[in-house]
Amino acid sequence: MIELTAAEIAEITNGRLLADPDVTPGSVVTDSREAVTGSLYVAKPGESADGHSFVGAAFGRGAVLALTEREIKDDAGRTYPSVVVADAVLAMGALAAEAVRRIRHHREAAGEALTVIGITGSAGKTTTKDLLAGILSAEAPTVAPQGSYNGEVGVPLTVFQAGFDTRFLVIEMGATGIGHIRYLADMVRPEIGVVLGVGTAHAGEFGGVENIAAAKGELAEALPAEGTAVLNLDDLRVAPMAARTQATVLGFSSRDAEPDAPAVRAANLDTNASGNPEFDLEVPGEPTVRVTSKLIGEHHVANLLAAAAAAHAAGVPADRIGASLSSQSAASRWRMERTERPDGVTVINDAYNANPESMRAALRTLADLGRGRRTWAVLGAMLELGDDSIREHTAVGTQVVRLNISRLLVVGREARSLYVSAVQEGSWGDECIFAETVDEAYELLQEQLEPGDLVLFKSSNSVGLRHLGDRIALPPHATPTSANEGSELL
Repeated sequence: MIELTAAEIAEITNGRLLADPDVTPGSVVTDSREAVTGSLYVAKPGESADGHSFVGAAFGRGAVLALTEREIKDDAGRTYPSVVVADAVLAMGALAAEAVRRIRHHREAAGEALTVIGITGSAGKTTTKDLLAGILSAEAPTVAPQGSYNGEVGVPLTVFQAGFDTRFLVIEMGATGIGHIRYLADMVRPEIGVVLGVGTAHAGEFGGVENIAAAKGELAEALPAEGTAVLNLDDLRVAPMAARTQATVLGFSSRDAEPDAPAVRAANLDTNASGNPEFDLEVPGEPTVRVTSKLIGEHHVANLLAAAAAAHAAGVPADRIGASLSSQSAASRWRMERTERPDGVTVINDAYNANPESMRAALRTLADLGRGRRTWAVLGAMLELGDDSIREHTAVGTQVVRLNISRLLVVGREARSLYVSAVQEGSWGDECIFAETVDEAYELLQEQLEPGDLVLFKSSNSVGLRHLGDRIALPPHATPTSANEGSELL
């Protein structure tokens, strides 16, 4: 975090200063357990707990200043050093915006540049962010989000990791409604914006897919004329966003047909026996580079191309882009994460997030990888689909049967329509099983998995199948440990 005194923090946030004006925090945390010596603790209200209840704990761990929405006193009646604001989350955003402004100004004064790259889309944001950060970090100091920090809290926390030496700042942008992407873009002012796709996840929350497209397009609209909009030309709702931006448009596409706009392309696309995509990376004006990814599934090609296009827009040569894409494995957990058990069972844990598009892609990958093996699809609910929920779950159940996947295990009542549709399509008996709970599914898998089986876990995050996948990935009779994870917005 760049240095900001308590007095400056109060001025930037229009807050009331209740601390030594010269106190200068060295980091920002929103979890009191993460506070260290010199931290600024942001006491934001949460869904299950109010951060103001943990101000004392944060200071006990070394915090020197708190950003609060009310005055907080210790047991002796003394006020904790703080800046009191109307809204702690909006105050974080104001601090982040000022941090980006100062870093940019500092670097420009030194004849250098800060390039901010925003990434949004209904699926693939975190994978694309990881790939792009991998490319850029080999070129110059790069800051990118931890996990899936992509909302009104996560984006400022990412910004606070940046310093005056930061050359590239990669920002993942999620949303739950119209105006959210615009708010984040106004905060960080990206020069490059990547729109991956518009899917049906959270359609109920947004009020329809067209509203999702409107929200995602806010990133394209926010770009300056000298910037670059990186758009998925294979997505019928993303390609038209070219008309919504004043920036230069650079597309990406895996189709055989030559795109109308300049584009980064995947030619001669194939997948190898391990399910890894292979293709010729075509970048405008540069020699073709062969890429063999370590990611699993052809659906990752769009993420690979998006990262390549953004890196190209940032000035990285194609040969170095291709070499980096070929060297990188999945950097974030529960994204087509493959584990080979000693007994021959293969686990693919893709249960961090789920929507109809990513569910279909994961099932196709399972079918492709499972030729000659017994395959299991362990599926949970896709949440926040609104009125389309039953129809979309029904379609997935039908797809499982038509892909000839050996076993379907559906977990949880919210996904029962998926189970029913598979039965109606012709899958019954031990081919299709319904489990009420994760624990019930665990016991069933422990009993029925055999050496050589290939098991896919896929569901929305809060369903919890990612943790079931972790338990099954352990060798038989091993003891599971807890895992830490973040949360992801659309």
